[in-house]
Amino acid sequence: MSDAALSLTRFIPELALVGTLAVVIVADLLTQRWETLRANSLLTWIAGGGLLVALFTSLGPPGGGALFASMIADDGLLAVLRPVFALTALFVLLFSLRARELESVRMGEMVALIVTTAAALMWMAGSVNLVMIYLSLETVSVASYLMVGYLSSERLSNEASLKYILFGAVSTGAMLFGLSLLYGMTGTLDLYGVREALASGAHGPELLLVLVLIAGGIGFKIAAVPFHFWCPDVYTGAPTPVTAFLSVGPKAAGFAVLIRFFYSGLATPEGGSFLPIPGSEAQTLLIVLSVVTMTLGNVAALLQTNLKRLLAYSSIGHAGTMLMGAAALSSEAVHAIGVYLVVYLFMNLGAFFVVILAHRVTGSFDLASYAGFWKRSPVLTIAMVVFLLSLLGMPPFMGFAAKYYVFIAVIQADLVWLAVVGGLNVAVAAAYYLKVVMTMVIEPGEASPPAFAFSRLDAVLLALLAIPNLVGLLFWNALDGFTRVSRQLLDLV
Repeated sequence: MSDAALSLTRFIPELALVGTLAVVIVADLLTQRWETLRANSLLTWIAGGGLLVALFTSLGPPGGGALFASMIADDGLLAVLRPVFALTALFVLLFSLRARELESVRMGEMVALIVTTAAALMWMAGSVNLVMIYLSLETVSVASYLMVGYLSSERLSNEASLKYILFGAVSTGAMLFGLSLLYGMTGTLDLYGVREALASGAHGPELLLVLVLIAGGIGFKIAAVPFHFWCPDVYTGAPTPVTAFLSVGPKAAGFAVLIRFFYSGLATPEGGSFLPIPGSEAQTLLIVLSVVTMTLGNVAALLQTNLKRLLAYSSIGHAGTMLMGAAALSSEAVHAIGVYLVVYLFMNLGAFFVVILAHRVTGSFDLASYAGFWKRSPVLTIAMVVFLLSLLGMPPFMGFAAKYYVFIAVIQADLVWLAVVGGLNVAVAAAYYLKVVMTMVIEPGEASPPAFAFSRLDAVLLALLAIPNLVGLLFWNALDGFTRVSRQLLDLV
């Protein structure tokens, strides 16, 4: 069997999404004259069915080889992240049915963009070729630009899209320049070939320059400081379901690219550790990015009064925590990031879903509008408390497992001082998460506020997101078993 045919047999989730995209486009054309709500519901359920197929076909052991002439790695890391992307897209698709910003807008293009981005995220997470990394990243970026600016009649949405495009163009241009220089230095587009070429010779400041340029493109995707400037404004101006999607999907794929580039392309595996190529200063760069990212993200979040901006800076802080794990340069660190991304899906999407439901009634994202929530909706208040305490990493919530794996990986790498910095940042994060909780529970709010009404879909989505956060630690072994295969990078089993 030819390489292409064999690769297609191990590319089923992506093929399912491409097929779903074709069906969604045709269905959107056929339903142009339908009532908006009816057409949106049909398109959402068609896309949801395709995403479910992609989810279930992505579950299972990794193939353990290279696909399409070694452009994509079908390994443990991709096996863990494929379900994350499919599940994230599925949740966001259902969120869009309940978002106040989108209730009167035709969703055909939005649904198609979500499906497209989910497929591109899978390509991006498996890419081990410089050209494939760039093409998949650009596919995700262009689709994201369009989703952020989907509300063309809203000034904030247009402004957010423009800022996203401008920052994205600069960071992607810098990354492409770095990739071209790297190809010139090594003569190969394959990450493993890059590693062999760099390991065979001495390199000076030019390698560090290339590394910084490429880190700019990756840092933009994961919202790492100083490539984070787009994040608060884009998160605030985009439709809230899109904000939720950006906070999980592209971030997870960005970390997959980071792992592949820094671990497979710029480091040599030795036992359970990765030794950086001499002259690359890869570990130092990751440590610096981690410290400044989590510190700025958490400190800036303290000052926010808009909940979407608060969660934006919270997202930056979590990126810094995962960068702290990545700086350990070990197989345990890869596993820790895999665990973190799986857990982050449930706790961060859960927090954004509460924001979506609250916005349906209050019409505001200001923290002041959450005063008195305990009396208005105890269920929604309890759910938000669960999600925020899980984001904080407090036991017995599942977020504790995410923090635990990262800190253990860092300590095992003899970076105890970095773990201390991470612990101090957790203390800072506690201040703004608990500020939200206190506003909801203690502050009185309006005298006669409008009541909350939940649909069956709201209840189901809240339960699906909250229950894993509540009882996740009871299934620690299952979580560990599912994510442990992430350590099996293409050349490290």
